[in-house]
Amino acid sequence: MTKPRLYSGMQPSSGSLHIGNLIGAIFQWRRMQEEYDATFSVVDLHAITVPQDPKVLREQVRTVAAQYIAAGIDPSRSVLYVQSAVPAHAQLAWVLSTITGFGEASRMTQFKDKSARQGADAASVGLFTYPILMAADILLFDTDAVPVGDDQKQHVELTRDLATRFNARFGDTFVVPKPVIQAESARIYDLQEPTAKMSKSAATDKGLLSLLDEPTKVAKKIRSAVTDMEGVVRADREQKPGVTNLLTILSSITGTPVPELETRFEGQQYGAFKAEVADAVVAEVAPIRERALELLADPAELDRILASNAARASEVAEATLDRAYRAIGLR
Repeated sequence: MTKPRLYSGMQPSSGSLHIGNLIGAIFQWRRMQEEYDATFSVVDLHAITVPQDPKVLREQVRTVAAQYIAAGIDPSRSVLYVQSAVPAHAQLAWVLSTITGFGEASRMTQFKDKSARQGADAASVGLFTYPILMAADILLFDTDAVPVGDDQKQHVELTRDLATRFNARFGDTFVVPKPVIQAESARIYDLQEPTAKMSKSAATDKGLLSLLDEPTKVAKKIRSAVTDMEGVVRADREQKPGVTNLLTILSSITGTPVPELETRFEGQQYGAFKAEVADAVVAEVAPIRERALELLADPAELDRILASNAARASEVAEATLDRAYRAIGLR
């Protein structure tokens, strides 16, 4: 029986992924690669929509790919490659841009947010057309399911609209994908600013649990996490964001429901609670860090894995691109 297809990816926007990426995305990818014909990409073409240092970008691409593998994405079972190694991404994005309305693209909220931060003159045309490239990423692989957070759902809806529009105008060409939205409980917040989503772009890394942090550093950051004065371990996103965030992290890593954790820590102080969170996180990420560093120590082998997977990705992508080109009259 043929498995349904899945596509997802992350930008190499930092030297290390963080615990939010692990819990919010990679845990789900790891499970889904058992049920789906899965394709995962390091989306470096998306990364250059904002200024990048070329040398740093190359290093970050390799580092993120190593962490994908170390965290459980199996490149022999799934396809794991670097986006720019498959030219069909950019080629299909151009085709899709010709059937995308300017007003339609203007309504993408992420562009509004990012361009507002950068300033209208600083924001690139690439940033504006980012969702169209994302649509190409997805459609190239006849994708059935796209695991995304709430902030990316609008982009998947655009992808669905473009696929449907193309099919209506030029004949049945693309699979119309469906978003698989991650649960709200999987959202991880900054340890020092627990009302803000954990991000690599935060002003300080004190609230960021990077997968390549040394275990002692991970534990220290958790012990220093902002909580409150109540001293009661219970979930309340509005009143107790710091404690709720730590409960979410512990629950996600151990698989123990939050209510069960609340009962277990009843009557205990935050010190014991934080210690258990730290132990659980270190137990999860220390082996990932160790394996990632092993892969990075042998860049030739890592590059070989990525190149062979890019060849596998290209077979599917080129076939889809050819279909689209022929449909629209280019071949």
